[in-house]
Amino acid sequence: MPIMIPLTRPAMALSPRVPGARIVVIGGGTGSFVLLSGLKHYTQHITALVNMSDDGGSTGLLRDELGILPPGDVRQCLVALSNSPRVRDLFNYRFTEGSMKGHAFGNLFLAALEKMTGSFGEATELAAEVLNIVGQVEPITLDDAKLCMEYPDGTIEKGEFIIGHVKFGSSRPRLFLDPDCKINPAADEAIRNADMVVIAPGNIYGSIGPALVVSGVREALSDTTAKVVYVCNLVTNPGQTDGFGVHDYASVIEDMVGAPCIDVVMYNNNLPDKKLLSHYAHEGE
Repeated sequence: MPIMIPLTRPAMALSPRVPGARIVVIGGGTGSFVLLSGLKHYTQHITALVNMSDDGGSTGLLRDELGILPPGDVRQCLVALSNSPRVRDLFNYRFTEGSMKGHAFGNLFLAALEKMTGSFGEATELAAEVLNIVGQVEPITLDDAKLCMEYPDGTIEKGEFIIGHVKFGSSRPRLFLDPDCKINPAADEAIRNADMVVIAPGNIYGSIGPALVVSGVREALSDTTAKVVYVCNLVTNPGQTDGFGVHDYASVIEDMVGAPCIDVVMYNNNLPDKKLLSHYAHEGE
């Protein structure tokens, strides 16, 4: 049974006695971005492991047109860990007109590096040098795969963008990748050698799950001596996690991993301010 820690006050900083703590963050998108932006101030040894099934927006277009691995979530994690504000802004710059409309510069940069080097892993390392990041960013897998979801009746949905937004109510569908893909060796090593592994908040089926169902992640999380911490979502996702309590989120995470793995769950029990609440309510969250 994981330990449940309510965040009744701001989370405490890591002890200055352990400035070298090896922290691994698993996820993608906004949840990882927020965690990494804070954690980089407490340790130099931070590794972001990023899901690689994004197929929406600029990333989806580049995947379709260039046959590359998805750069979007990797770009966000690189930017979060960057110590170069102007370059960080450049990587997040999004074109608003012309044939490049909708594309983030960082996505194009990573696409060019992958084409130049022939390796998305090497492209990520080169981008990390340009951005002067704290720690490192690693794709959770270097295999090209599509996210799939199977309902209890056998019906299958395909594509991370679709899966992240489809409404399936109280049914608990199964996530998988097609074709099956294996964990990036650098990601496997990071998990096994970590002091703490943090599973980020985010859309469970469209952002966090795609990283957890990669072959080899279950074994790495089961074998590591690190404390595994799950930072629970602040709000529910309409049509997917309506009515979820903290224990429901933790249970789904462990089901996706395929084994009990969480030692600690951190969750919020303070209400956001009224303006933020009204925004969430408007979105049905």
